[in-house]
Amino acid sequence: MKKSFYILFLMLASAIAMNSCMKDDMRPVTEFDTGDKGVFVVCEGNFMYGNASLSYYNKDKKSVENTVFLRANGIPLGDVAQSMVIIDSTAWVVVNNSGKVYALDSKTFKYKGKITGLVSPRYMQFLSPDKAYITDLYSKCIYVVNPVTYSITKTINIDNNSNEYYRHSSEQIVFSGNKMFVNSWSYDNKILVINTLTDELEDSVEVLKQPRKIVVDKNEKLWVLCDGGYAGSDYTGDAGIVKIDCSSLETEQTFLFTNGSKAVDLKTNKTGDTIYFINGNIYRFPVTATTLPSEAYIEAGNKNFYAIGLDPENSDLYVSDAVDYLQSGVVYRFNSSAVCTDTFDVGIIPNSFVFK
Repeated sequence: MKKSFYILFLMLASAIAMNSCMKDDMRPVTEFDTGDKGVFVVCEGNFMYGNASLSYYNKDKKSVENTVFLRANGIPLGDVAQSMVIIDSTAWVVVNNSGKVYALDSKTFKYKGKITGLVSPRYMQFLSPDKAYITDLYSKCIYVVNPVTYSITKTINIDNNSNEYYRHSSEQIVFSGNKMFVNSWSYDNKILVINTLTDELEDSVEVLKQPRKIVVDKNEKLWVLCDGGYAGSDYTGDAGIVKIDCSSLETEQTFLFTNGSKAVDLKTNKTGDTIYFINGNIYRFPVTATTLPSEAYIEAGNKNFYAIGLDPENSDLYVSDAVDYLQSGVVYRFNSSAVCTDTFDVGIIPNSFVFK
């Protein structure tokens, strides 16, 4: 009798404890309705910590809401938020180490669906409403997906059959005509050229080591920011910016960084006539320039500039400071005269801005 009572007591205590834990794990949900204009800040978080997040900035009110995915859905975003793209009213968030892409309502941040079956996704880009591409760090292929059905319809083989390092990885995507350009960043030095009519790899262009970011300007020239590898790595070389003609695939100019490199981001403005980049400080120059600027557009000082975004509506420049990559990041908003008009805190390692 005593034994039965003891067992019953343990079962009851366990049930109470479990119920208590379940209540503790339930997260309150916040209802958002942000309207049509604003700025998303994608915050990577730390690898293997599952602390990636999204922040949302109201430009008119100069107010920020942090961890909006968690607050809107009651679950964390995942491990390493790599990138994001908005099509119509849907925001697609690529969560790298979690191997998935979330679809969210861009106004309410509510979950709509997800694409899975990915290895280590990096960036997503749309060719049409029912066709998009997703790049991957390790799978040596680019996924062709149908966003309507959240399904993978095809893979594009980019394996160069080399066992050296991770070749080929795939990163950002830009389009020019029927060509899709993709940079192979990790331990590589190639820009991949893919025919979007056949979805086949048809060519590549060699650039400097580790092409990190790519943009296309108004003259259909591809600009490639190469970080040159990391200090202490056995894969290092010159860092700089390479300019390539999208039609002929000829390299037109190579700009080398001469005083060490902290090359992390590259953007063009809405009209495609000015290039902005981060190499410690922030620099800018016209696409017709034949040399890199000698003076910084915005000095970093003691800040760790990590990402830039240009508002297509008013040309405001948003700059993130990753601080020490462990604590919350900071965003600085500059007007077209490079005057700082606002500063706000966001999540850990803010790596990109997406405007709606």
